[in-house]
Amino acid sequence: MSAKIYTDNDADLSALQGKTCAVIGFGSQGHAHALNLKDSGVKVIIGLYPSSKSRKDAADYGFEVMDTADAVKASDVIFIATPDTKIPAIYEADILPNLRAGQTLLFSHGFAVHFGTVTPPDFVNVIMVAPKGPGHIVRRQFVEGKGVPSLIAIHQNPGGNGKEIALAWAKGIGATRAGVFETSFKEETETDLFGEQTVLCGGVSQLVTAAFETLVEAGYQPEMAYFECLHELKLTVDLINESGISGMRFSISETAEWGDLTVGPTIVDASVKERMKKALGNIQSGEFAKKWIAEATGGEAELNRLREAGKKHPIEEVGARLRSVMPWLRKRSTGGTQASYGD
Repeated sequence: MSAKIYTDNDADLSALQGKTCAVIGFGSQGHAHALNLKDSGVKVIIGLYPSSKSRKDAADYGFEVMDTADAVKASDVIFIATPDTKIPAIYEADILPNLRAGQTLLFSHGFAVHFGTVTPPDFVNVIMVAPKGPGHIVRRQFVEGKGVPSLIAIHQNPGGNGKEIALAWAKGIGATRAGVFETSFKEETETDLFGEQTVLCGGVSQLVTAAFETLVEAGYQPEMAYFECLHELKLTVDLINESGISGMRFSISETAEWGDLTVGPTIVDASVKERMKKALGNIQSGEFAKKWIAEATGGEAELNRLREAGKKHPIEEVGARLRSVMPWLRKRSTGGTQASYGD
């Protein structure tokens, strides 16, 4: 059975009327949700720690900015838009002590609830609205009159109105313009982590790097290796995004299609799928979460080592040089705080 797709007609913003919605954090997702809801006529306040650099940004957008604990006390719906590994400390110090019956906790990712780094009391709704795209795209699509597809999930619903609030929030950020799908905290968390690790981030980056190294080690110019193994990847992914894998194959040359269908399965073969199953098992058992939480709370020494090693790979030097002659590419800084986090 196909999943039901919720659209504008299935959601009613009146579920948020008369309510104050607090967005805790003003990073990528936080600022996008806050601005879109504000433009949709929802009362939004921002909760941040006293020394947060984002306080001025939020105030400049016209939001009332409060300390996190005060924002929780003043709100009916609390959206926790901070990093997975930062949520527990913020929750224990500023959110949990100030919760009351009738409030709703809202997340955009199920990690903290599913893996038990926070345990919400049974007298609050716990729901999720998870756009399938980064915050700047959520904002841009909304401004253009469109939306980013999103997931909703209801973890606990003592108020009996959790789904109505989730759909209203999804409508307020523009998601129902594109389509909203219902899932669970477990399903969203485990599939999200799996996709990141095996395809979207880990799989793609390692495949690209290995292909680049193979060509360079065989004597080809690194610039040619970069173009063929990294630069043109976006063109192919755009075709897949627009019309699926078969649509991509229809758009490329027959030579490329033959290579895809006959050589591709010898590169990403059954052994890769077996290792994917192992990665999924580590996610499902909580082993990945356990190791990541230990790394994040222990100073991130290994993460920083791996990050720096990646930055020093020859593909980065070649890429920076080639991108400098492509003025149409949007330049992004890789320094500072990651865009998906914020505070």
